[in-house]
Amino acid sequence: MSTGLAQIIQLVFHLATYLLVLRLLLHFSKADYFNPITQGVVKATNPVILPLQTFLRPVGRLDPASLVLAFIVKTLGIYLAITVMGASAGIGSLVIGGFTGVLKAILDVYFFALIISIILSWVAPQASHPGALLVYQLTEPLMAPVRRFIPSLGGLDLSPIFVFLGIHLARMVLILPLAQAAGWPVAQFIGM
Repeated sequence: MSTGLAQIIQLVFHLATYLLVLRLLLHFSKADYFNPITQGVVKATNPVILPLQTFLRPVGRLDPASLVLAFIVKTLGIYLAITVMGASAGIGSLVIGGFTGVLKAILDVYFFALIISIILSWVAPQASHPGALLVYQLTEPLMAPVRRFIPSLGGLDLSPIFVFLGIHLARMVLILPLAQAAGWPVAQFIGM
């Protein structure tokens, strides 16, 4: 029973973390605010973000309120899941777990957005659907710097390959060591 409840808690807090990370990345990428998907994310997160933004104001492309709240939600989700399981973890492990969980969520959002953008470029390269436009806007801050160094070869854009390699490298160099540093039982609830 406690395992099932811990998984339900973890699922709810995973979804909340991903929603907050998506808001963070939409702000970072300067996505079109009038896109209905962007508006949905902003409206869903405004009740908890706006009070935080009174003292954690956005600075350029960074929205510290979304980042801090994503960290708090992820850490709280790990703590509740561990408590329901009857285990315990130190505050240091929980902080590392929350930080690692948010980093992993950021990498996951970019990973899946890149896959969607690649598929869209094959099946609907000129798509004007709000979802397609949002995916392109979300991935552009990652793709543009890579495109400056790696030009397309006869219309074939190789930059996604290098961005995928960067994401994989970040997982190997950052996520895995941090998850190991968090230790058991925190590591099992990071979402690895």
